[in-house]
Amino acid sequence: MKKEVLISAVVFVLLMLCFQSVSAVNIGASVGIEMQTEQFKPLIWMCQYRIVYDDNIERGRPEGGNELEERINNYAFTGEQITWEVLVMDKNGIEKVKDVYVAVGAQGSEQYIEANCQLNNDRSYIMGCCNARIGEEKLEEGDWDPKLMAYYKCTFTVEPQMHGEYWMHAVVTDLDDQSTAVDEDEYWFFNPEIQLKITGDIDFGKVRPGTTAYSPTIAVQNGAEAGSGVLLDMFISGTDFYDPSHSGAKCPITNQLKLGDGDRDCDDSDPFCYYAVNGAYSTEGIGDSEGYVGIRYGDHFDSTFYDHNEIIRSDDPLPIYYLANILAPEAEMSITFRLNLPEPCNGDFTDGNIFFWAEAI
Repeated sequence: MKKEVLISAVVFVLLMLCFQSVSAVNIGASVGIEMQTEQFKPLIWMCQYRIVYDDNIERGRPEGGNELEERINNYAFTGEQITWEVLVMDKNGIEKVKDVYVAVGAQGSEQYIEANCQLNNDRSYIMGCCNARIGEEKLEEGDWDPKLMAYYKCTFTVEPQMHGEYWMHAVVTDLDDQSTAVDEDEYWFFNPEIQLKITGDIDFGKVRPGTTAYSPTIAVQNGAEAGSGVLLDMFISGTDFYDPSHSGAKCPITNQLKLGDGDRDCDDSDPFCYYAVNGAYSTEGIGDSEGYVGIRYGDHFDSTFYDHNEIIRSDDPLPIYYLANILAPEAEMSITFRLNLPEPCNGDFTDGNIFFWAEAI
């Protein structure tokens, strides 16, 4: 009887062990992960479509558009514009871009926002002219991804209160306030003061009727603000002359000494003519046998001056601007005047003007 009981106990123990091994199939465990998505700092590249535009008030010499192709120095005036096309990229998503703008101030500055840029959806590929790179990786045309990239057009207009030298560039900022500026900073002089400085007087002294007299040579200088680099296109005009006193003047038929016959050719019938020198150039060859040129009438500047009133002009086909007629900063033109006083002539004809005009190109 005791033996049978012992066997039953052993069988029970074995059954218990079997049930424990089957329940171990349901035992499990888990392992977590650690990661952070990089707050990608947005990138910006300037592309080749960069243009400088004239203002809308007074257009200069060139015709057929308002691009300032003649502007070869770094100055700009109120109303003139600089435009850039830029490519922006954010690997966190283009919707993370908060702003694209033009900053003006210190070199590399991102805080002085002057003009916002406009989204441009006209392109759906990466232009090679943008030279878009991430480190050593150059982005090719087919790498375009509209979820990560966008083009913007940035237009900055010079404002009236701006004066002096500034750095300027395009900047992108994301929603995390991370900012990147384009590599290509630009240095500009806004609204420089321009002026002409005239040294000397047009004084013919005492002139006998029917004779020719020459004035002392005067100097006309580009007196634009130092550091501005402003180039000036030069012009001349004048009026007739009168005797301010009650002298019974007559020269030769009325109380008026005429400036000339109104064209640029100078001959004995023109009372006033001039000879000009600017560096290697002069009016010799475009004037009379002495190189003297006639003065056209005018007491205000207008578009006709471009073809008729240049101080030193050329009759040959030339580009829009003639280098001989351009004054660099602090440079001077030397000008001598000649008077063919008519006969008969009586009176002191000092009431009138010869004007010098300059236009920044």
